[in-house]
Amino acid sequence: MDGVQDRAEGAAREVGDSRIVEYGARTGFAASGVLHLLMAWIAVRIAWSKGGGSADQSGALGDLDDQPGGRVLLWVVVAGFVLLAVWHLTEAVTGSPGADAKDRAFDAVSDTARAIMFVALAWAAYKFASGGSSSSGQGTRDFTGTLMEQPFGRVLVAVVGLVILGVGVYHGYKGWTEGFRDDLQEHPGATLMTIGRIGYIAKGIALGIVGALFVVGGAKGSTKDTTGLDGALRTLLEQPFGQGLLTVVALGIACYGVYSLACARFAKV
Repeated sequence: MDGVQDRAEGAAREVGDSRIVEYGARTGFAASGVLHLLMAWIAVRIAWSKGGGSADQSGALGDLDDQPGGRVLLWVVVAGFVLLAVWHLTEAVTGSPGADAKDRAFDAVSDTARAIMFVALAWAAYKFASGGSSSSGQGTRDFTGTLMEQPFGRVLVAVVGLVILGVGVYHGYKGWTEGFRDDLQEHPGATLMTIGRIGYIAKGIALGIVGALFVVGGAKGSTKDTTGLDGALRTLLEQPFGQGLLTVVALGIACYGVYSLACARFAKV
């Protein structure tokens, strides 16, 4: 059994260390940065013009598709996200050298979840690149509706919300403590660390709102509020001083985008 595991880890390490996967993963980090910057820009437009499109990945991909050469850029995004997913899968198998069993298990779950996320993003980008379109909000509602139809469906939706809320808290904690420094191969400088800290906290807030809306949707037995990131940001706009709140969070998401762009250079890959 140990021999099979060793061979699997060796094969995963060989794939993860290949130049193609390394450069592809760095391209994926850059693509993630661009999408977050576009999402931030859409959120600002929503805050100040009551419109502006969908402030989530599908809205950002649509904006990218509308740019000169956008279709070519979308294919680059697809490749980058696929290879970034591959890299996270290899990390899930190999783990961090010297880590204990508990940390290895946590890292394996985290990297697997990230791989799934980037596969989903690659699929969404592929739809746009091939001339179609995609709606993150509608997809989220459809997913929630399917869960609602299952036995204990409302409980399942609430559990999904709690998981997303937990991810949001983790992002906020990682930003506040600058835990993301461990993901970098060298210190990027105080300015970029501050930008990363703000970005992680802002993304944590946004994900926390998404999770809370899922919990509310489960409690109500309704898919109305479970629209993903776009719905969460629009919920901010409905609050007192909503324009200012949404603008501040949008600037934080932009910071996360800048940090992701920097990860193309500084991330441990």
